[in-house]
Amino acid sequence: MDRPALTAGKVYDRLLAVYGPQGWWPGGHDAFEVIVGAVLTQNTAWTHVERALAALRGAGVLSPERMSGLGEPELAELIRPSGTFRVKARRLRAFLDMLYAHFDGDLAALLALPVGALRKTLLAVPGIGPETADAIALYAAGKTAFVIDAYTRRIVDRLGLAPIERSYGDYRALFTSALPADAALYNEYHALLVEHGKRRCTRRAPRCCGCPLVDGCAYARSSGAAML
Repeated sequence: MDRPALTAGKVYDRLLAVYGPQGWWPGGHDAFEVIVGAVLTQNTAWTHVERALAALRGAGVLSPERMSGLGEPELAELIRPSGTFRVKARRLRAFLDMLYAHFDGDLAALLALPVGALRKTLLAVPGIGPETADAIALYAAGKTAFVIDAYTRRIVDRLGLAPIERSYGDYRALFTSALPADAALYNEYHALLVEHGKRRCTRRAPRCCGCPLVDGCAYARSSGAAML
């Protein structure tokens, strides 16, 4: 018997039914805080990012104006809990340099750019790659940018839906080509994929039994979990 095709829409519906609305961005919705969080969460857990954000907040520098007045070593020390803190301080500094050089420090003007122009501007900043750029465009600017992270890749790969080339853009196209261009939908979908990746489709020992996607999952079928 052929397995049912799990389209992007069906995956979303099933995850939403199980986990409910997620209400992301985690930790708040201030645009600059989201941008800083998107940089700090690179290669680390969100719990570490929360500690770094709390340190920045406690120092009163969680704004472009205040942060731009910090020296890089001082900024690095404040974000130490996020890991690779010197690298991330340099990336935040590069973002602020771009913001002041091209937008006179006006964050709203940057975020008001059309999504394509915004992504291009962000990708030109050293240390901001496609995932971080899309996270900023989606969560800070409310643009139609679908975020592809490690959770999303893992779930897509295990479902047997991975694109041939497996580039960031190809994974992104799996969703953007199949879904309406709706920022609220992209926001919720990404959050649901992260929740599913944390709860069930974990990197090691995924919990396939009872998974809402198990009947259409290539990994579960190959491991025998789909028969349970």
